[in-house]
Amino acid sequence: MSDYALTPFAKADVFQIWCYIAGQSEEAANRVEQAIYDACAFIADAPSHGHARSQVTSRRLLFWALTRYPNYTVVYRPETDPLQVVAVLKRNIRGLLRQRSGPQA
Repeated sequence: MSDYALTPFAKADVFQIWCYIAGQSEEAANRVEQAIYDACAFIADAPSHGHARSQVTSRRLLFWALTRYPNYTVVYRPETDPLQVVAVLKRNIRGLLRQRSGPQA
């Protein structure tokens, strides 16, 4: 299995997602969090499986929607080693990536 690393932004995304869902159910929040980490491990093993979204960003990023929770998308840099997860989103992807144009996004 290949490795992956979450940027500080991506870690914050996972935490915010967990907190939001935990407001209703910690058990559900734990399931979604695990699905996010499972998706990260999957794309670390097969980084070319994601999809580019040129209408969202011109940066070399790929997007992978979680299979079980398709409202959540993992955004990553496929060429990095370990694979760098830059965001985990359930919101306006284009707007968020514009805000995160610094070196970690």
